[in-house]
Amino acid sequence: MPGADATPVSREAGRWSYRGAVSSGQMIDWDLAISTGVRWVRPGPQVSLGEARGVVSELHDLAAAVAEPVRQVTGMTSAEDIGQVAVVDRPGWIRANIDGFRVVLDPLVEHLREQGRVPPPGSVVATFGSRVTGMQAGLILAYLAGRVLGQYELFLPPDPAAPEDAAPAGRLTLVAPNILMVERELDVDPHDFRRWVCLHEETHRTQFTAVPWLRGYVQQQMTDFLLASDLDPATIVTRLRSAADAVAGAVRGNGHGDSLIEAMKTLVEGHGDYVMDAVGPQVVPTVAEIRSRFNARRSGAGRVEQTLRRILGIDLKMKQYAQGSRFVQTVVREAGMPVFNRVWTSPETLPVPAELTDPELWLERVGGGDGGTALAAGSG
Repeated sequence: MPGADATPVSREAGRWSYRGAVSSGQMIDWDLAISTGVRWVRPGPQVSLGEARGVVSELHDLAAAVAEPVRQVTGMTSAEDIGQVAVVDRPGWIRANIDGFRVVLDPLVEHLREQGRVPPPGSVVATFGSRVTGMQAGLILAYLAGRVLGQYELFLPPDPAAPEDAAPAGRLTLVAPNILMVERELDVDPHDFRRWVCLHEETHRTQFTAVPWLRGYVQQQMTDFLLASDLDPATIVTRLRSAADAVAGAVRGNGHGDSLIEAMKTLVEGHGDYVMDAVGPQVVPTVAEIRSRFNARRSGAGRVEQTLRRILGIDLKMKQYAQGSRFVQTVVREAGMPVFNRVWTSPETLPVPAELTDPELWLERVGGGDGGTALAAGSG
């Protein structure tokens, strides 16, 4: 990552690796998490060097090409042209996410330290505990690294070359071997499938670059949630249920399914899912076939796979996708995209959990008549 001696391999290299260095933490041994994850992650599909180069090159190109279709569907204009794009392999995804976890969890570590709930550095308890949680984190990430297609990384380490108060720019990350694996399993047009995946992640990038207040709001909500929580080091890793989630993947809401974080996650993921399909066959000719087969694949997991998905909260994430997508579909169908975009006006216009399940409530509060304030997407 920028500022962490990490460089996504160039498309010319034709490989999907990511190199980065992170140091051990007091609560989770991040180095052990990386080594465990990399050791246990399953290898991706076998491809020739030429095919690998072709996939990497096309994904880079598509990540740039989908920006205009996303703008046309959403009516939102990103504040940056393309932004950072990384095409990585499975170990690279693990390393990148551990860097992101460190950024998210640092406030919690400091909070626990101030309360005296973190054993002194170097003690037997601290060393043993950090290694156990490090191994747990690595195993969870090894599992998820074989399934994630892409993500928009919102939480990145600061860039030492940037001004001290500048927030790191986000990054669109695509996991090439997983995209290749799934397109083969579904037996769909590979070029259409790759474009379809890029549309979802580009929507997230547009959300966080077109809406000036959104990034800071999400970061503050995340920090407040962590600092207000009573999580202890032994339970933190079990709450890393969605490492691919750019917004709040670091922890689970301790049973508070109606939290603001969960509502925000449902909205942004559902919006991304909506855009994937709303672009239509003029952008992705086989979009209906891809969606049908992709949904069938989601529901066709075996018993062991289903158990792991429940434990890690992946099924909950899928339900959030569907609920958020239904919210967007309903509002757009009944009131149009300009009215839906009022959702981005301010934190006060975001839907609360009850409104996500009943979009009419949100329309009555925010979208009805001339009382709402439409968002000029991309404006400050």
